[in-house]
Amino acid sequence: MEFLKFIFYGIIQGLTEFIPVSSTAHLKIISQLFGINDPGSSLSAIIQIGSVFAIFWYFRKSIFNLKNTNSIKLRFPLLSSRLYKSIFIGTIPIVLIGGTIKLFNPGFSDSFLRSNLSIALVSVSMSLIMLFADVSTNKLINLNNHKYQNSLYIGIAQAFAILPGVSRSGATISMALLTGWDRKEAAKFSFLLGIPSISLAAFVEFFSAVNQFPTFPFLPLFVGLITTFFSSLLAINFLIKYISSNGLKIFIYYRMVFGILILLNL
Repeated sequence: MEFLKFIFYGIIQGLTEFIPVSSTAHLKIISQLFGINDPGSSLSAIIQIGSVFAIFWYFRKSIFNLKNTNSIKLRFPLLSSRLYKSIFIGTIPIVLIGGTIKLFNPGFSDSFLRSNLSIALVSVSMSLIMLFADVSTNKLINLNNHKYQNSLYIGIAQAFAILPGVSRSGATISMALLTGWDRKEAAKFSFLLGIPSISLAAFVEFFSAVNQFPTFPFLPLFVGLITTFFSSLLAINFLIKYISSNGLKIFIYYRMVFGILILLNL
């Protein structure tokens, strides 16, 4: 049962980390629905490492230039140095805000903000923000012509994903669309921006929970990481192909219904 539980966590985490519906909210609500314990912020963050590996694997040709010589040479020509700087700039807000919260309010993610009521209200609110972003025009900005201030705006939006129910991908893609990004390019930048932020969150939670290590089911947790990796790959591939021609509408409707159903069952 422990292995099945972590496979379940991995599937939910991987599918909902990149699809803009909030992985934290779904891990908690769906776990309750099936009578499974909420994994909590620490285990949730650790499982997210599988999502980071999935981003690296999916964008490996863009991040690494692999040469088939006697030895493999890793170079970084396809992602410009400008884009690396943009990812760095976009990561600053969540590091500052997240770090401050972790230092001065370590129980933040397990407070009222992780309650079903809060998740429902945030989900409905985010569906409205995503709707406004989806109908915005002038979607001409891409990975090549964006400005650093675009990265900062998206990074500030990403920082709000600290609130359970917001959705990191939902917040970043919505802000990108509101500031004029092309849909497909917005999704790509959201995924790339997720590498440092998800990694930092996972490792901070991992070391914060060092006292709980004896109670961690490490083998089931490893299985959960593998499951997260493969389900994340499916989610990334789906979203990039889907969003370019269909936008965010299906996710907007889903989040609205999801939030309302939670409110009706409080």
